[in-house]
Amino acid sequence: MSNTATTYDLAIIGGGIVGLATAMALSRVGGLRLIVVEAEGRLAQHQTGHNSGVIHSGLYYKPGSLKAKLCTSGRTQLYAFCKEHEINHDRCGKLVVATNEKEVATLEMLAGRGEANGLDQLEWLKPAEMREREPNVSGMAGLWVPQTGIVDYVAVAQAYAKVIRAAGHEIDTHARVTGIRSINEVVTLTTSRGLKRCKHVINCAGLQSDRVARMCGADPKLRIVPFRGEYYELVESRRDLVRNLIYPVPDPQFPFLGVHYTRMVNGGVEAGPNAVLAFKREGYDKFSCSPRDCFDMVTYPGLWKLMAKHWRMGLGEWHRSLSKRAFVAGLQKLIPSVAAADLVPAGCGVRAQAIEPDGSLVDDFRIIESEQFIHVLNAPSPAATASIAIGQHIAELATKRFKFN
Repeated sequence: MSNTATTYDLAIIGGGIVGLATAMALSRVGGLRLIVVEAEGRLAQHQTGHNSGVIHSGLYYKPGSLKAKLCTSGRTQLYAFCKEHEINHDRCGKLVVATNEKEVATLEMLAGRGEANGLDQLEWLKPAEMREREPNVSGMAGLWVPQTGIVDYVAVAQAYAKVIRAAGHEIDTHARVTGIRSINEVVTLTTSRGLKRCKHVINCAGLQSDRVARMCGADPKLRIVPFRGEYYELVESRRDLVRNLIYPVPDPQFPFLGVHYTRMVNGGVEAGPNAVLAFKREGYDKFSCSPRDCFDMVTYPGLWKLMAKHWRMGLGEWHRSLSKRAFVAGLQKLIPSVAAADLVPAGCGVRAQAIEPDGSLVDDFRIIESEQFIHVLNAPSPAATASIAIGQHIAELATKRFKFN
């Protein structure tokens, strides 16, 4: 346990990959006393530890957006970090498949975005050329994206933590923040491991980021709504259906990428996820429910407005959640030969999706600042890919605002 009498220059709330990357970037600031506080007993237990391990290329993101800038730079930094720290990873590439004329047009738009974001090795493939990459795939056209890769993000987060501790900084687990008070330029965090006193706070609390912001006296002007993504996994004897990564063309109205196939660094192949409303912010199965989280959702007008606009999409996702046959039908659009018997249930993840009061989904990263606080309010995928660049970006904001030097 850390010394409660210590007053730190900075506390970072959240031991996921973004909080740890931020701490790693700030660990290079000379003379800084820093602590990371994490609610769970281990680091990277929520969004970081429940994703499919994809290193994203930057194909999907609006040129000039924070997502586009930080994903493309962060991807390069992540590959270099993994090589330096001997973390198992593979720059294997992915195939994005269009199955009809409308999707071909969207894929052309995505190719343009990718080129604008610096992806200069994209390959447009005809059906026969697609099958040279992925023999079992079916579609009208495909885009090969060689920059995409796979990695174990928990291993990455643990390596970040090792760098932080080696620089002399502290990481406290089992330290859930239950109260925040600022008096005379000192912020006191009440945690399950005692009081932590600091001069400044960076909120990287992920699924709880809006609540932490409110504890700090900020109005985030959005609400975190959890969406659960459910996965299947190919049985070992059918893993040869997929060589690397196969993605559909996503609906540009939504930040979700659709059900896809992902080869993982451990040798398995995941299929999914769908995207359904979860009834608990850390709810990793269909029956997880939190009365507090449900109350927050049903009393938020933004969620009702979102549902009114996109109820058809929502019903389709729930259908895939409740029916394996429907889930398999979605996967068969990419690989017709996949069958229900080829798939067994795998894990789930929960995405912290920020929703505006008008019902719109917050697409770009959202970071707000105040005198003693920085709040990372929306950092969904590709935040893990971009984590080193996000951490450096937040560190620059903190250094300017808090004047550590």
